[in-house]
Amino acid sequence: MSSTTIPTSRQSLAKSNDETTPLLGSLIPAAEPVETAPEPYGVTETSCEDDDMPLPIDQIFLLCYTRLVEPIAFFSIFPFINEMIYKTGGIPKSDVGFYSGMIESLFSLTQMCVMVFWGQAADYFGRKPVLVFSLCGVTVATALFGMSKSLWQMILFRCLAGVFAGTIVTVRAMITENSTKKTQARAFSYFAFVGNLGIFAGPFIGGALESPAAKFPSTFGKMHFFREYPYALPGFVCAGIGASAAVVSAWFIKETLHLHHSKKNPNEAPMSTWELLKYPGIASVMLIYENVLLLAFAYTAVVPVFLFEPVELGGIGFSPFFISLTMGVGGLAQAVWILFAFPPLQLRIGTGGVLRLCAIAWPIFFAAWPLGNLLLRHNMKVAFWIVTPFEVIMGSGVAMAYTSIQLAVNDIAPSHQTLGTLNSIVLALSSGLRAFVPAVSTSIYAAGVKHQILGGEFAWPLLIAFALLLNVSLRFLPEKAEGRTKATPDIEA
Repeated sequence: MSSTTIPTSRQSLAKSNDETTPLLGSLIPAAEPVETAPEPYGVTETSCEDDDMPLPIDQIFLLCYTRLVEPIAFFSIFPFINEMIYKTGGIPKSDVGFYSGMIESLFSLTQMCVMVFWGQAADYFGRKPVLVFSLCGVTVATALFGMSKSLWQMILFRCLAGVFAGTIVTVRAMITENSTKKTQARAFSYFAFVGNLGIFAGPFIGGALESPAAKFPSTFGKMHFFREYPYALPGFVCAGIGASAAVVSAWFIKETLHLHHSKKNPNEAPMSTWELLKYPGIASVMLIYENVLLLAFAYTAVVPVFLFEPVELGGIGFSPFFISLTMGVGGLAQAVWILFAFPPLQLRIGTGGVLRLCAIAWPIFFAAWPLGNLLLRHNMKVAFWIVTPFEVIMGSGVAMAYTSIQLAVNDIAPSHQTLGTLNSIVLALSSGLRAFVPAVSTSIYAAGVKHQILGGEFAWPLLIAFALLLNVSLRFLPEKAEGRTKATPDIEA
C-alpha cells in the first residue's frame, strides 16, 4: 500500500459525478475545503485503497476456527447437564430444572459483567494477546467443569468459563479489521456459518462422550478415572479444541489493531465508553441489535416447546425425532442462507436493505407456526406437510439479520480503535438478554397453554408485535450503517 496520503473520502468521491456513497451524504466539490472531523470506520484516508484489497482467506479461516470454541463450550453440556445436576450435585429431580436454568443464566450474566473489560483490553493491549489469553481460560474452565463433584463446583467453573468472554469480542473485531466494506459480508457469512457449526457440534460431543465407561466398557470402562468422572471426557475434548485454537492463535493469527490506525492523529486519546455511547448513530444501532437478538432468543426458546405440545393445546405434537429433525433442517437452512444468499444480497441492496427484508418476513414467519396448528386442528395434514417444510426453509432466511446487524455495528464504529469496546458493549447487552429472555419467553408460552389464551397461541402474537417493532426501529438506522458500497445500485436507478 502506498504511503502517500490519500485525500479524504468526500474529496476523492467528488471527482466523479456519477459515484455516490450513502455514508457521505451529498457530494462536495473537490476544490471546496472540507472541515476535518472524526471519520467513521470505512471512511478513513486509506479506505479507497483498502476497499479493493482481497479478503485474506487464511486469516479469516483461522479466526473462524477460534470462533468454534465458544459455542462448543457453551452447548456441549446441554445433553447431560440435568443428569449431572441430579447425580453429581445430589439435587432432587423436582429442582433440577431450576438449577439447570440458573447455571446457564449465570454463564451469560458473567459474560455480561466482563464483556466491556475485554473489549477495552483488546483496544488497548491488542487483539491477539486478549484472544490467546481468553482461549486458554476457556480451555481450563471447560476441562474443570466436567470434573465437578458438587453443585457449587459446577456453578464456579461455569461462571469461570463465562469470565473468559474475550474470545467472541476479539474475533469479531479481527474479522472486521481483516476485511473491507466490500468483503466484510462474505467474511461474516463464514463467521456465522462456523458459529452454527459449533452449535451443532457442541451437543453432539456432549451427548456422544458423556459416561464413556458405560457406553464403551471395553475401553473407557477399564479406566477408573472415567468411572469416577463420567462427564470429564466431553469437557476434555472441548478443552482440546480450545487449546488447539489457542496455539493456532499464538503462532499463525496476525495482530490487526494496528492495521487501521489513523495516520493523521496517531496519538489521539481513546474514546471513553460514555463518549462512545453518545457517538451519533450508535444508540440506534444498539437498539436494533438487541431487538434482533430478542427475536432470536425468544423464538429459539419457544419453538421446541411449541413443537412438543399436543395439537389440542395449541402445539404441533411432534415426537422428539421430528422436533430434532425440524430444528436440524432449520439450522441447515440458516447456514445456507447466510453462506450463499447473504453476501450477494448484501452487496446488491446493502445491510439496511437485508435488515428490512428480514423485518418484513419475520412476522409472516412467526404467524405461520400457529397456522400449522390450525391446519392440524382441522385435520388438514396434507396442507400442513406442504406449508411447514416450506415455512421452515424459507423462514430461516431471517437469520441473515444476525449477520447484517453485526455489519451495522462495524460501520457505525467511530474508528477501528473502538471496535473492541463497541462490540463488547453490544455483546454484554446480548448476554443479558440471553440470561433472561428464554426463561421469560417459555413462561409466557406455558401460561398461554395452561390458561388456553388464544387457544394456547398467546406467545406468537407477542413475538409478532416485537417483529413489527423491528420494522419501526429500522426507520432510525443511521445512513452510515446502511452498508452500501460503490457496487450497490443507486435507489433512483
